[in-house]
Amino acid sequence: MQTYRTDGLTALGDPTRREIFERLAGRPRAVGELASELPVSRPAVSQHLKVLKEARLVVDQQVGTRRIYQVDPDGLERLRAYLDHFWDQALAGYRSAVDQRMKESS
Repeated sequence: MQTYRTDGLTALGDPTRREIFERLAGRPRAVGELASELPVSRPAVSQHLKVLKEARLVVDQQVGTRRIYQVDPDGLERLRAYLDHFWDQALAGYRSAVDQRMKESS
């Protein structure tokens, strides 16, 4: 049975998850710390972190009785590579349009 797996773009589509991710990009944090900084409950933060973890955008580590979350560099690299593909296509399209205009004006 295949289960649904959230991708990075879908996970970051939610504004609260995006905010959590952006805070974790600054430095690793525990659930309680994140919850104290956001207008959502601790259980809600945990659920958002679960989605980000399933999307492989964050990883966690047990430190004593707390779980510390941080951005997963490998997951972020995969997301960046995906977006870079579109950037490269856009630049190639722009280059093609400029070249075509140059030929037409010659």
